Amino acid sequence: MRLVILGAAESGIGAAVLGQKKGYDVFVSDNGKIKEHYKAVLDAHNIAWEEGGHTESLVLNADEVVKSPGIPETVPMVRKLRTQGTPVLSEIEFAGRYTKARTVCITGSNGKTTTTSLIYHIMKKAGFNVGLAGNIGRSFALQVAEDDKDWYVIELSSFQLDDMYDFRADVAVLLNITPDHLDRYDFKMENYVDSKMRILQNQHAADAFIYWQQDEHIGRKLEYLQPECRQLGFSDAENATCSAFIGGEGITLKVGEGISIDFDNIRLQGKHNMRNCMAAALAALCAGAKEKDVREGLADFPGIEHRLEYAGTARGVVYINDSKATNVDACYCALESMKTPVVLILGGLDKGNDYAAIAPLVREKCRALVFLGVDNRKLQDFFADFPQPKCEVRSMADCVRACADFAQAGDTVLLSPCCASFDLFNNMEDRGEQFKENVRELGEH
Repeated sequence: MRLVILGAAESGIGAAVLGQKKGYDVFVSDNGKIKEHYKAVLDAHNIAWEEGGHTESLVLNADEVVKSPGIPETVPMVRKLRTQGTPVLSEIEFAGRYTKARTVCITGSNGKTTTTSLIYHIMKKAGFNVGLAGNIGRSFALQVAEDDKDWYVIELSSFQLDDMYDFRADVAVLLNITPDHLDRYDFKMENYVDSKMRILQNQHAADAFIYWQQDEHIGRKLEYLQPECRQLGFSDAENATCSAFIGGEGITLKVGEGISIDFDNIRLQGKHNMRNCMAAALAALCAGAKEKDVREGLADFPGIEHRLEYAGTARGVVYINDSKATNVDACYCALESMKTPVVLILGGLDKGNDYAAIAPLVREKCRALVFLGVDNRKLQDFFADFPQPKCEVRSMADCVRACADFAQAGDTVLLSPCCASFDLFNNMEDRGEQFKENVRELGEH
């Protein structure tokens, strides 16, 4: 069997190593440049590879293809593979064949990484033999190949779900569905919703599906799909069918005899994070964690990098790195949690965004707007009538300097861009790291 891997990043390298271990004839092809440390892994395993383009004769003869989630269906090589009927899979689908581990899988437009990390944190604290995988941590396939676990907590994007067919989540978590990546879904919300709902596919009656009950898209699709799995909804307020809710001075989990946890005993803050905490707590309990583990995990979870991360204070102004906020809803949650006047940084590669959702919060909370991107016309047009001062910049250094000029002592500068990072940065991590570095330099002056 010939296995071709398209894309030689974390997921592709893991699939290549696992494929070779399982006896496949493996070939790795990347249209761009492969990072040196990934080349070293391939060479150490004597796996053939190419970079800078795809050789048709070496790709189209594949029996199966594992495709990086970042490669869209519109790429000519993918179209040719589909046309000739070659199976194209995600790394998650491929790795799932070769492990008996149970899985907790998390998707949603916002909150995935925080919730995934929190579930993993609780399960580690509870003593599970558990791996962290998907869009976070080491490749799922590489862990299956080299150090298989009893459980995996897996963050899944819509792109990964699109190429999953037989894989089944023992515990599935769907946090929310808001407009995102619509450029990959023909700018049709229904297509994106259908992609997210694939987290449910193949679940059995004994499996658990955890979801936000107030999401209009999830509820409508559940009525249509009528899955047989156990359904546990979480809500901002108690209702007859929810399994967890926000109320009074904390959150309540309606499982067993019931668990109530005060806000003061939860490390994360903000309404959006209370939703993440309810989802994580329900998932961990479904996996077998004890109440004690959940309580301790919520109390000492440190948070994640690039998500409402404190980046420093300079001249009395607090700087917050929320580079992971690559869509409008994530920015809304960040602004909602702000308690001081905000200088807001927006911009990047627009994904079909509608900024109307954040307009009231921008008017209420923002002192100034800084547009960071190659093409800021859409932002300029939308916010043209807003009274706040504005400027546009095309480098992080200029961005941080502009924010420092706008901000007053006691303000918060918030990098919560609403957009993808690829116009000026390698990825959202690069954007966040450059922001933090420039804030540190600002504090040194």
